[in-house]
Amino acid sequence: MIASDLLEMEGICPSPDSTGNDHDLLKGLWSEPVKLYRLANLLRQKSGKDEVSFVINRNINFTNQCIGSCRFCSFKHSKKFRLSDQEILSRADEAEERGATEVCLQGGLAPGMLLEDYCSILETIHRSHPRLHLHAYSPMEVLHMSRNSDLAVEDCLKELKRSGLGSMPGTAAEILVDSIRQVICPEKLKTEEWKEIITTAHHLKIPSTSTILFGHVERMEDRLEHLEILKGIQNQTGGFTEMVLLPFIPENNPLGKAVRGADLLDRLKMHALARAALYPAISNIQASWTKLGREAARAAIMWGANDLGGTLMDEKIARNSQEQPGISAQEMEELIESCGRKAVQRTTLYERI
Repeated sequence: MIASDLLEMEGICPSPDSTGNDHDLLKGLWSEPVKLYRLANLLRQKSGKDEVSFVINRNINFTNQCIGSCRFCSFKHSKKFRLSDQEILSRADEAEERGATEVCLQGGLAPGMLLEDYCSILETIHRSHPRLHLHAYSPMEVLHMSRNSDLAVEDCLKELKRSGLGSMPGTAAEILVDSIRQVICPEKLKTEEWKEIITTAHHLKIPSTSTILFGHVERMEDRLEHLEILKGIQNQTGGFTEMVLLPFIPENNPLGKAVRGADLLDRLKMHALARAALYPAISNIQASWTKLGREAARAAIMWGANDLGGTLMDEKIARNSQEQPGISAQEMEELIESCGRKAVQRTTLYERI
């Protein structure tokens, strides 16, 4: 729980109707943005996160062929493609030449893709670029290859690790409340399946990010339940490297026809809420500049975030329509330093470069 004596000492008091429950406290602070802002920055400082980090990386979205039916997805509605291993390797070659330390691999749920196909992608890159960290395959992709190959999830994860997998994106989480998932992604893995795959990966020493997709049909209570689940997993495994806040992008998808998405203040407050709700279990809170836009990501630094993610030489899945699909390391440093913070290049696993 958030220490009440800390809140009192700093003059940040819960709402009068608070019962001492963290959910009640956080809901009270949500309605008092100045106090939430102060709390987030206090906890960021106590976590030793005065610098703002980023990683030089490249996203390789290897296919948008997908059997899924997620209502928030804009990716699968463009012209269909699937990259060959050689095309993927060519992108990895260019990434390392441009200073990348990480390649992130994610794609749609292509019909018929087997475990060996996913391993082949990793092995192709790892053979030629053993120093590149391979951050790849969401829990939904792992479940997809497990089903197609008729193999246990744990066996799939072991083979992926042998093939060069370094860490996993904790995407496909969206909101870890099944009643919400039934509305926005009814055919996707359930909450318990997501938790099982992530904890299995962590126990196999495969770290992952954690994420939340917010600003659609979920309630505040759903957001808090989601964050509580993530904190529980982290307390059990210690396998999350960071928390990535992903605001819903309402453009070019069925859900966006009915839902406008979160406004700027809601987006900024969510970074502060995540900092407070996950303290002290997850200390790295990432603002996604591709989803927020650069100026909003800059503002999020002042609301508790200490990381801006990757330079992302390619990004096709979902991004702010006003943003180009990439940012240079120099631009990233300038963006961070304009906030009065020190920019630090990091690895995927938050080792300082």
